[in-house]
Amino acid sequence: MTEDDASIFKTIARPLRLTLLGMWAERLVRAFWPLWSVLIATLSALAFGLQDVLPIEIAWPAVILAGLAALGFLWRGARAFRRPSRTEALIRLDQRLPGRPLAALTDTQAVGIDDPASLAVWQAHRARMAARTAKAHAVEPDLRLASRDPFALRYVALTAFVMALMFGSLWRVTSVEALAPGSAANIAAGPTWEGWAQPPAYTGKPTVYLNEVEQGTLDLPVGTRLQFRLYGEVGDLTLSETVSQRTEVPPASQSLHDFVLRQSGRVSVDGAGGRAWDFTAIPDASPAVSADKTLERQADGKLKQKFTAKDDYGIAKGEVSIALDLGAVQRVYGLTIDPEPREPAILDLPLPVHGSRADFTETLIDDLSKHPFANLPVTMTYTVTDAANQTGRAEPLHAVLPGKRFFDPFAAALIEMRRDILWNRANAPAVAQVLRAVTNRPEDLVRNQRAFQRLRKLMGDLDAQAASLTPETRDSMAEELWQIALMVDEGDLASALENLRRAQDRLDEAIRNGADKSEIDQLMKELRQAMNDYMRQLAQEADKNPDQQQPDTQGMQMSADQLQQMLDELQKLMEEGKTAEAQQLMELLRQLMENMQVVQGQGQGQGQGGPGQQAMRDLQDTLRNQQGLSDDAFRDLQQGPEGEGEGTGQDGQSLADRQRELRDRLGQLQDGQLPGDGNEQGEEGRRQLDRAGRAMDEAEDALRDGDLPRALDLQAEAMEAMRDGMQSFGDALAENRRQGDASQGEEFGQADPNGQRDPLGREPGNSARIGSDRNMLQGQDVYRHAQDLLDEIRRRSGEQARPEGERDYLRRLLDMF
Repeated sequence: MTEDDASIFKTIARPLRLTLLGMWAERLVRAFWPLWSVLIATLSALAFGLQDVLPIEIAWPAVILAGLAALGFLWRGARAFRRPSRTEALIRLDQRLPGRPLAALTDTQAVGIDDPASLAVWQAHRARMAARTAKAHAVEPDLRLASRDPFALRYVALTAFVMALMFGSLWRVTSVEALAPGSAANIAAGPTWEGWAQPPAYTGKPTVYLNEVEQGTLDLPVGTRLQFRLYGEVGDLTLSETVSQRTEVPPASQSLHDFVLRQSGRVSVDGAGGRAWDFTAIPDASPAVSADKTLERQADGKLKQKFTAKDDYGIAKGEVSIALDLGAVQRVYGLTIDPEPREPAILDLPLPVHGSRADFTETLIDDLSKHPFANLPVTMTYTVTDAANQTGRAEPLHAVLPGKRFFDPFAAALIEMRRDILWNRANAPAVAQVLRAVTNRPEDLVRNQRAFQRLRKLMGDLDAQAASLTPETRDSMAEELWQIALMVDEGDLASALENLRRAQDRLDEAIRNGADKSEIDQLMKELRQAMNDYMRQLAQEADKNPDQQQPDTQGMQMSADQLQQMLDELQKLMEEGKTAEAQQLMELLRQLMENMQVVQGQGQGQGQGGPGQQAMRDLQDTLRNQQGLSDDAFRDLQQGPEGEGEGTGQDGQSLADRQRELRDRLGQLQDGQLPGDGNEQGEEGRRQLDRAGRAMDEAEDALRDGDLPRALDLQAEAMEAMRDGMQSFGDALAENRRQGDASQGEEFGQADPNGQRDPLGREPGNSARIGSDRNMLQGQDVYRHAQDLLDEIRRRSGEQARPEGERDYLRRLLDMF
């Protein structure tokens, strides 16, 4: 080897040495992993003291078997082990380098030694290989044993050893000498006794190894487990204690003592090397809980209440019992008779997921709106339990159990009837009678056809089973009444205008009834959403029917921002408690929204539009006629069995014949030219019209069969499909207009001129004022006087103390303006 070669190999001395050490580790692990697995598993068993608890007949064979296994694996490993050499390490290192540079550097030039050009090429080659060699790094060993140990026995042994270090004692290994004959004299080499104090796990306190605690006083929780092991000849060591309160005490010389700390006292190990301790028992205090006196109701009817719980080591669980406070119930109407027995409602208390449970404050939130105790006086008792199974109770809280509030009067009546049959099944006949009375003339009371159909079926079932109502049937009827009340109160309507009116009615009713802030906030959110939906629908209608919009700017104009400002002002008035002013503003908002429409800019044409727009008008007429037919069918259903069947409608035609005519008219429109032919919106519109046609066919069959409820459902489906189809066609028309003239905009919020005539039939004026442009008064006072009159009318219409007839008249005046 030349001096250059020596210097090159000197640069790789460290990577080569590390690679060689890695090969040693790799081969030792592969050859002897069974040996060290057996050794640490045996050591773990000894550290846990198995030799002390197993009979000697089992302990000796186990020790011999472990020794034989260790010797066998040692012999097997010695045969399999092959000592790695420096050359093998060099080869492994060279294999990791690109081009095998180490092998190239040990080669010699075979030909062309005397040729300068050949020699120069050879030297360049060696220089390039030397540069690659300088970048060498140690090769890491492959210590993976998965193929040799598919069951991961080495990890089992290692886990047992770690557990022995944590929870066992290596001192116990020396006790194996006791298994040998005549070994008693050697016991003194290790401890002659061992003791442990293990506090209850829920305290979080560590185990105390008493051999490491000098004589003195120890403060430990009540329930601490004390274990002592006495080694050596029986009688050399004895144990005495006054802490366990045991009635049956084992012999003091027994080798194993296991008892629980119950009281303060003394424990002593008497004999050679013995020790004594004075234990102070720390009692586990009972947990405590207290609840806020205020029981809140959220806007959706859920109850909300804060509570605080404390315990020295932490709360394990908690619950609140809610029982009917019968003495506080106002016994009127359906509550005059005694209630049926009912178990208290039990709610689990929420506990902290993270952090300490020793002292915390949480909030109980649950929905008991459907419970029979909802909106009735109850007694709430909070109870908490710690890990020691000790309980703590709060003072009973007397309150009205929160429930969902229904602002629609008819929905509220249904919920009251539901309460009565849940109170006692004996109220069923009276409930049936009240339901018949309130639904005698439902035209102005029930606005939801499906809700009325479901209620009518429920009334029939209640009449038939009132005398023999079972608890299961009662509960199912109560659930049905709940669902019907939700439909009436929250609505199941497709019309954005109806949703807006319902939101206004519910908010107005909440203001009258003095609803709390959370309920007002929730109803304001619903009103804002309903108004946004209505404005969006108006915009879509304007896109679908641009020829029906007026190009002038007559009437009052109001932007979306101004509407939001009105809503903000309304919420502010309610928060400040100015209910009269809030009702006046609500009435003004109602009038504005009733007359609201959307107008296009001046660029829109005034003609009848193209064929697509004409088709949209025809679809609107068909939808309007379908709605009228559905209303007639609903009236027939309300009239009872004598009005059911095919019915006679307009011009002597039956309802089924009118349904057939509407179906034929829809088919003609489908065969004609519709907006958006060939694009995605147009195709979706045609699919919706096909769905509407199928629903009309089935509705006709149901009408001929006299099945009015099913016919109403199918007619509702047909109208919904037609609306969806018209929306798709409207999107197609809007897209066409945007492509044709992207500069055209739209203005929201012009009051409908047709709805803005004064009581004398005069046309409204411009410039956002109420009144006529025709001169009746002169000067600037005209506008101020007109505005003052309008404000006075609004103020009086919002005063609750005025007679209802006068307020109706004032509202009609506002309708005309």
